[in-house]
Amino acid sequence: MKEDFLHYIWQHQYFAKADLATTDGQALQVLRVGFYNTDAGPDFREALLRVGEVEWSGSVEVHLNASDWHRHQHQHDQKYDQVVLHVVWEADVPVTRTDGTLVPVLELQQRVDLRLLQTYEMLQQAKNPIPCAAFWPEVPEITKKLMLERALVERLEEKGEQVLQSYRSYGNDWEQATYEALLRSFGFKINQAPFEQLAKALPLPVVRRHQQNLLQLEALLLGQAGFLADAADAYAQQLQREYTFLSHKYNLQPLALQRHQWNFLRMRPANFPTVRLAQLAALLHQQQALFSRLLEADTVKKYEQLFQAPVSAYWQRHYLFGRENKAPATRMGKSSAQNLIINIAVPLLAACANFSGENTYLERAVSLLEQLRESSNKYTRLYEALRWHAKSAADNQAALSLYKRYCQPVNCMHCAVGNKIMKQNSSAA
Repeated sequence: MKEDFLHYIWQHQYFAKADLATTDGQALQVLRVGFYNTDAGPDFREALLRVGEVEWSGSVEVHLNASDWHRHQHQHDQKYDQVVLHVVWEADVPVTRTDGTLVPVLELQQRVDLRLLQTYEMLQQAKNPIPCAAFWPEVPEITKKLMLERALVERLEEKGEQVLQSYRSYGNDWEQATYEALLRSFGFKINQAPFEQLAKALPLPVVRRHQQNLLQLEALLLGQAGFLADAADAYAQQLQREYTFLSHKYNLQPLALQRHQWNFLRMRPANFPTVRLAQLAALLHQQQALFSRLLEADTVKKYEQLFQAPVSAYWQRHYLFGRENKAPATRMGKSSAQNLIINIAVPLLAACANFSGENTYLERAVSLLEQLRESSNKYTRLYEALRWHAKSAADNQAALSLYKRYCQPVNCMHCAVGNKIMKQNSSAA
């Protein structure tokens, strides 16, 4: 058993209330269970209880054994002086506050429905990657739907907070935060790490000074990425000359990457990092206030057009320097552009929602995901095995969030699906 089970029992009051009393025989009445505390200090704050004839307002601390109070050194911590009730599975020892006064204790082991405990243990010990797989068909569809929606919002809020952290770290600069998110996403997982490094190796202020000149942008990006050291043809040599001048002017060379840091293995030429860098140069050249443009776009088509800026003539015919492409391509493919919508536009909208408190940004982010299709992945396939099927990128992102936040860590007590299963398997509930 883990403490989260007792948190769940206390929060939902899933225990027998007949003749409820503390271990020292005082009658106990729960008037308000309190608010679950995720920060340091007691587990539940602002609880309201009647112990004997006295009404108490304060905190509730939860442990498996009363002796855990001493093991955690709460008897020496003044934060725990406000505790008015110690809720435990087994009351093995009395506990005191820093001033030596006894803390009232409620023991639960004889008050919890055995079926509830058995269901909890079955979830905790399940071998299936989805702990509640055996119970899944019993759960109402509306419960699953609402939990997936909640998981999606939690994922978007988390993604938005990551962008906000970048925004704050760069002196409240939205364009810089967008630039960093853009380069990270252009790596498409396989080359995410070197693209992230490139965002730091090529500062946005330098990029801004040369956004009007596509040739110079290509020189800066491909040079800092380490692809111009051995110029293979006349165009590469031209870029190398530009890069030599610009890298000296801005002292960029110490931050430059090496070619070996980039991955080409088992990739189609259209996805080679050289091609992605050319596409990035075209995008930065065409969209010079990218953050504003990302906020202004209001349809999937507009976002696709934004990310599908046409590359320079050379890269329409090449995928490496000196290596011609037999199937010329002028711009990024549709599926890649949609991937950028998911990984750049949606998190930025979520960040704006977190920053401003305006839910319209979050609604736009969810709407974009609902309009996009995303291929099945190892997470959605786990739920597909339970006869749940993703219909959009929103469903895929929700399934990913549900698995990573709740199923993988067996965090069933905080999941609406797990909560429903527990409730359906207990008469005390």
